[in-house]
Amino acid sequence: MGFNSFKFILLFLPLLLLGWNLLNNRRLYRAADFFVILMSLYYYYTFGAQFFWILLFSIFVNYGLSFIVEKKRDLRKAVKVIGVLFNLSLLFYFKYLGFFVDNLSAITGKALSVQDIIMPIGISFFTFGQISFIVDRANGEAPHYPLCQYAMYTVYFPKLIQGPIAFHKEMIDQFKDEAKRRFDSDTFARGMMSFTIGLGKKVILADTLAGSVNYGFHYTYFMDTLTIIAVMLAYTFQIYLDFSGYCDMANGVSMMLGIRLPDNFNSPYKAKSSKELWQRWHMTLSRFFIKYVYIPLGGSRKGKIRTVLNVLIVFIISGLWHGAGWTYICWGFMQGLLVVWDDLGIVAVDYGDDRKRKYLLREKPLFVVPGYLGNAMTFIMFVISLVFFRSQDMKYAIQMFKQFFFFTYPGFLYRTASQMKIAENYVPRQILTMLHVQGGDDIVYLATMIIFLAVSGFIMTRKNTKEIVESTDFGFKTVLGLSVIFVWSFISLSDVSTFIYFQY
Repeated sequence: MGFNSFKFILLFLPLLLLGWNLLNNRRLYRAADFFVILMSLYYYYTFGAQFFWILLFSIFVNYGLSFIVEKKRDLRKAVKVIGVLFNLSLLFYFKYLGFFVDNLSAITGKALSVQDIIMPIGISFFTFGQISFIVDRANGEAPHYPLCQYAMYTVYFPKLIQGPIAFHKEMIDQFKDEAKRRFDSDTFARGMMSFTIGLGKKVILADTLAGSVNYGFHYTYFMDTLTIIAVMLAYTFQIYLDFSGYCDMANGVSMMLGIRLPDNFNSPYKAKSSKELWQRWHMTLSRFFIKYVYIPLGGSRKGKIRTVLNVLIVFIISGLWHGAGWTYICWGFMQGLLVVWDDLGIVAVDYGDDRKRKYLLREKPLFVVPGYLGNAMTFIMFVISLVFFRSQDMKYAIQMFKQFFFFTYPGFLYRTASQMKIAENYVPRQILTMLHVQGGDDIVYLATMIIFLAVSGFIMTRKNTKEIVESTDFGFKTVLGLSVIFVWSFISLSDVSTFIYFQY
């Protein structure tokens, strides 16, 4: 039961909002918390009963470790080690064991295998959330919360499946704030706006682009230069629209409950350097790695070479977090190299302001490029890196790069474009057929691809959802526009697809 489903929109969400507001209106705050916990657990249960028990097991073990710290302060270091190892072991077993065994088998030459393991949905997100808590708890930066508050922090469904990775304090402090429980019509309306925009991103744009993306990466060996460019642009827009669309919906639902989730995206494709891109993309994951990996490794405090190594380690781990495969490791390593390059300060970007820039190895850059060039190069390099991120394996990734130089008649481009199957294509196709236009279907499909790529690219240059939600007044045009987006999205839900980041 994803956010983009009839069941969620028509049943789950109205019931949740009704129960939450009724209980809080009567000052039954603990009952309201239990209600949200139960609804969140049911939400997770709909993805699989076997996943449900794993989540509960994880919650009680981590809470038990917190209780030990409360009773035995001298065991804090031991609890931190045990807690981190427990959570990482859980993640390793379900997400990485098969990858590890396959590589061990390749190295040793022995036929090793494990039974197929189904990965619990969202395990990367709720595991990292609990690691942050147990480390802070052992370091004396977090109290021993009541079980109800800790459980609500962990299972709070808007962030449970696909993030953002929220820290305990920023969520639990809001849960304890009675002012947050009073219904506010403006906040509720802006939550609806955020949800609607996110739904449109996902259902109208991302899911339409997904057809060509899936087809293109499946038939890699048939690709030509133009088709690869179109497919890679489609995927670059799809992954952003899909993930940010989910976060917009999560933020919207949470705002309707009076709770604010941490920001996770800030127009990353506007970045003028790879380092800036990672300050804008999946921001809660970046801050997690900075606080719990980069800084403990020494950060930038132990010399230039060590700093470079720490950055690369963080990005390789980030790649592995996204998926158990060498393609993800290569993607992370490439992004790490790009960030290191930015840190070297050999080439700097002119931001057009008085922003101070710090360079790792040079006081002054050798070259300064205009902002638009920095933005273009950052975007291009990110697009190239996504070849690794999306390809089935390294063989397919390398083949994709080879096929890029395969210049031929782009007949496969029409086939790829035809995978953008939307009902809106029917009328223009029928008109061209009646007019006996040769190749009418190909014309419509190619036009559809061009339009969706252009619209997606245009959206990336505009205000992001947070900026729109915070600055827009509810005038007639705004309400009309949101109504059109919602109705169009709602009608399109019959072809609903899962979110990309569900697999992480």
